[in-house]
Amino acid sequence: MIELIFITLLGTAVGSFLNVLILRIPKEESISFPASHCMSCNTPLRVWHNIPLFSWLFLRGKCSFCGAKISSQYPVIEALSGLIFLFSTLKLGISFQALTTALVFEMLLALSVIDFRYKMVPDSLNLLALTLAVAGAGSLVQLGYNFTHALLFAGGFTLLRFYLSYFLKKEAMGEADIMIAATMGALLGVQLALAAIFLSALLALPALLLTQDESEDSKQLPFIPFLAMATWIVLMFDTYVSTYMAGLYG
Repeated sequence: MIELIFITLLGTAVGSFLNVLILRIPKEESISFPASHCMSCNTPLRVWHNIPLFSWLFLRGKCSFCGAKISSQYPVIEALSGLIFLFSTLKLGISFQALTTALVFEMLLALSVIDFRYKMVPDSLNLLALTLAVAGAGSLVQLGYNFTHALLFAGGFTLLRFYLSYFLKKEAMGEADIMIAATMGALLGVQLALAAIFLSALLALPALLLTQDESEDSKQLPFIPFLAMATWIVLMFDTYVSTYMAGLYG
């Protein structure tokens, strides 16, 4: 129990750093300097202002210096990060694989928020997620499988990109989508990754329908959040998904 509490708190601390990445990387700012500060009055924050979750709650979502509102994104990301660490550990035990899996989803969480807010996907975070997904293996044999599955999905999505772009006469998907697919392949394996891609399309369908009457810019629905959610769901329920697919296809 104590270990799970510590792991969850560690996850919230990682989430606090994720907020820095989400805020600064799209602006091409340093993630180290300057130190954390209020975005309204630029006053450097004290240590007690940076305690994940608790500081935002204690300050009631306002800067203690100027009273400006602090975005609710901060505690939401920290809470989600804590849950990612907790459930990754419950699923995989206290292990190196659980740590790397949690970190992969931390990167996918950051990518999802950046994709949603800025409609961009930083290569630095995308490549880190892919590297962690491949490296998160318990043996050299598993490392080889992860690498092979990543290559299969990267190659498959690259071919699909060429075909779709040719027939649609426009760019069908970007390089970021290919790297995300490779990450899914390394993390889940071929069968489960295909299930996750199908599930992501189902999850995205309602949002796509809601935006179909809006402007062209609004129609550019960010897809990475749905890929990340589907990957998480399939990983958490991998046994049920595998059993269902086995019964479906034999």
